[in-house]
Amino acid sequence: MNAKTPSALYRRFNTLLIANRGEIACRVIKTARAMGLRTVAVYSEADADALHVAMADDAVLLGPARARDSYLNVDRIIEAARKTGAEAIHPGYGFLSENAGFARRCAAEGIVFVGPTGEMMEAMGSKSGSKALMEKAGVPLVPGYHGDAQDDATLAKAAEKAGYPVLVKASAGGGGRGMRIVRSADELAAAIVSAKREALAAFGDDRMLIEKFVQNPRHIEVQIIGDSHGNLLSLFERECTLQRRHQKVIEEAPSPTLDPAQREAVCAAARKAAAAVSYVGAGTIEFVSDGRDVFFIEMNTRLQVEHPVTELITGIDLVEWQLRVAFGEKLPLAQDQIRLNGHAIEARVYAENPNKNFMPSVGRIRTWHTPDEVDGLRIDAGYGEGKTVSPNYDAMLAKVIAWAPTRDLAISRLNRGLQETDVRGIVTNIPFLSALITHPDVRANTIDTSFIERELAKLTPAEAELTDLELAAAMASILRSEEVAAGRDANSPWRASSGWAAVGARHRRFLFRQAGGERKVSLRYGQGPSTLAIDGKILAFASSASPRGGIDVVLDGVKHHVTGLLDGHEVYVRTRNGRFEVHWVDPFGTEDEEQAGADRVVAPLPGTVVAILVEEGAEVEKGAAILTLEVMKMEQTLRAPFAGTVKQLKCKVGDIVQEGVELAEIEPKA
Repeated sequence: MNAKTPSALYRRFNTLLIANRGEIACRVIKTARAMGLRTVAVYSEADADALHVAMADDAVLLGPARARDSYLNVDRIIEAARKTGAEAIHPGYGFLSENAGFARRCAAEGIVFVGPTGEMMEAMGSKSGSKALMEKAGVPLVPGYHGDAQDDATLAKAAEKAGYPVLVKASAGGGGRGMRIVRSADELAAAIVSAKREALAAFGDDRMLIEKFVQNPRHIEVQIIGDSHGNLLSLFERECTLQRRHQKVIEEAPSPTLDPAQREAVCAAARKAAAAVSYVGAGTIEFVSDGRDVFFIEMNTRLQVEHPVTELITGIDLVEWQLRVAFGEKLPLAQDQIRLNGHAIEARVYAENPNKNFMPSVGRIRTWHTPDEVDGLRIDAGYGEGKTVSPNYDAMLAKVIAWAPTRDLAISRLNRGLQETDVRGIVTNIPFLSALITHPDVRANTIDTSFIERELAKLTPAEAELTDLELAAAMASILRSEEVAAGRDANSPWRASSGWAAVGARHRRFLFRQAGGERKVSLRYGQGPSTLAIDGKILAFASSASPRGGIDVVLDGVKHHVTGLLDGHEVYVRTRNGRFEVHWVDPFGTEDEEQAGADRVVAPLPGTVVAILVEEGAEVEKGAAILTLEVMKMEQTLRAPFAGTVKQLKCKVGDIVQEGVELAEIEPKA
């Protein structure tokens, strides 16, 4: 496609509708408002109290929680633009961001689409289509199949020709959805069925392609942007090799793998790829490297999740440039004016439990604390305290990003930012991210895309044993919570956590439980300094609210700044030793901690049954796959808790089930 883009598609506007949610909607709103634009949010019934809704000037309800009834409903989004006078739509990433039909519909309605045209999307946004175009342009491709035929025989033949292992990939996909590694021919059929189902749910398109799986690969991508006047720039590259299930976890820029000559070569190849369609807007050209050669794999015709690391090393606001291109303006700089400064690295914070196979976590966020954005630290968030994480959408909560003059310092700054981030009420992957970026092999850049799977046990260690400091912090958290609950005056001696008392010395005992073990702490206070008795040791103790937030604990003459939060009888503490979950045994109640559902096949979260993998009456072994749920746009397979017989299936494909509902009854083997 070499025809110049009609200038009528790009023109000045005053009101921008953001057809997305979460972090990216908040991100776009910030820049749009800074540019003097009026902003419009859209939301589903599940997102009525979402942060992006509160940030925008206006907000329009699209419909029910399911994405197909709200964020993927083109008619309702266009109607929302009409109702609010929005002259332009920014699609963010995901949802409709790479939907050529949506871009065309906007053009037909006279609405500026902040991104490429539908024709450009079809040429480059389809993994299959872009591969065909690059093949014609002479750009090296990973061996595989990207044709139109989608029958099982064609895909099987292509996989055989490429040679196992292969990747089965959704042509319209991204974020690891609709993607499976297949290591042998007998795994192929099931992988295709599962990938097609996941791709159709996430993108509304189940076309597949086959690629040779590159062993020990590195994932490198180049940020490009073009305007409607024929100018096209590359803004250096990012490395996104640290992935889990083909979904990026950590991203950095520039790539620590490339030298200056390799950098220029890959950026030139990216510009060549985008120029093949006279590309307009922001996009990313993605490559995979086997350590010797670099192969084109796809183009993303939208803004990427990881765009902040490019912004931090170039000083360019990519959303601002997107909007200026949409105004019909020329790009502000030429290629030789783009400068690379320092190193940036980003971590994606998800509502998920790494210690339970990254099971998504949903619910209300009770506590949300992030550090100040100073010393090169940046936080892009879509949630806050009191907001609800829904099972209907992607589990990403925020991104913590750090810049520094060097890679090593950037990693240290990012780790500090993660360590000072506390999100409670749901489970997050923050401890996992901290362990990942401080791993010696990550520091040394001796990694590949399978690194996380190989090192998972080391990255998700069992919780460390409590030291005296954690026990003191847990106790201080309880005392502090009691003071706040009592509403004592800030100047009252009753407020002091030193344990000041009007008469005599007093004694209070605490019992804490962690991972099956119990620890006892005794507090003596009232006359003179307070002391703790822990395992036969007597330690001087004091605590008070810290002006920095959190609690200052003085233990045996050393002051420690800690974070402590009490929720019922569960205590969360963060000290210099890490994060700890502690159970405070109620001295006046009973302690029944049986885990309900441990011996049953129950829905861990609300979801949709997408596959039944056994029949009633079937004999199954412990761990056998029983059924598959789609939860937060990802598939979760539920397995037999013990060997036995499938007595009854209590659901069918298509059922929408709630958390805790029993889905299958298994009779234990006699």
